[in-house]
Amino acid sequence: MEKIMTKRILIVEDDHDIAGLMQLHLADITTDIVHIDEGEAGLKQAQENHWDVIILDVRLPGMDGLNICKRIRENNHRVPILMVTAKTTELDRVLGLEIGADDYISKPFSVVEFIARVRAAMRRASAMSEKTETENVSLGDINISIQQREATVAEKNLDLTPKEFDLLLHFAKNPGKVFRRAELLDTIWGYGHEGYEHTVNSHINRLRAKLEKDPVNPDYITTVWGVGYKMAYLR
Repeated sequence: MEKIMTKRILIVEDDHDIAGLMQLHLADITTDIVHIDEGEAGLKQAQENHWDVIILDVRLPGMDGLNICKRIRENNHRVPILMVTAKTTELDRVLGLEIGADDYISKPFSVVEFIARVRAAMRRASAMSEKTETENVSLGDINISIQQREATVAEKNLDLTPKEFDLLLHFAKNPGKVFRRAELLDTIWGYGHEGYEHTVNSHINRLRAKLEKDPVNPDYITTVWGVGYKMAYLR
């Protein structure tokens, strides 16, 4: 298998056995892998260097992975972040995704699935970096600045996570088109594994909470029952 030598991966994981397993299998993707086993040192590495993917354990000595993710996202909206944890509840996943994680995988995990998630994150980041869109998108009273990655509704700034922004932009550029959850997984997250549609549902619900006057009866992103979601036509 051809190795992509330019990709840089940061692993912040205090379990050396798990980190070693990750490094062993990630060698098929790149040889440039740095492992840090402590939270504050991991944050320092994340902030001071360029990475193509950052893999964060939730439970870490010094500073936990959720806080590291939040701090990274204050200044870096692009780098893919994959959270890894022994926790399995939906609430734990929502917390990680809410603060800007791109994906979430629970221990114990399948090595094949883990590598697939990392590859998907890389493909998504690469595709985003190749886009040169600079024009703004306006739909009704929604205004989106692609270059600044900022959005407003009725002149109110929306505090969106990276994936929420990507979802809103995707819907706004395709008003009236119905997207199945699997399609949104492929487009926004870069993978289409069955069983992860709840990730889309969680993001849609949080996006509605920020975008809609009444999230229970949305005016913008509506549900097409039995199919998926669409952005309503707006003048």
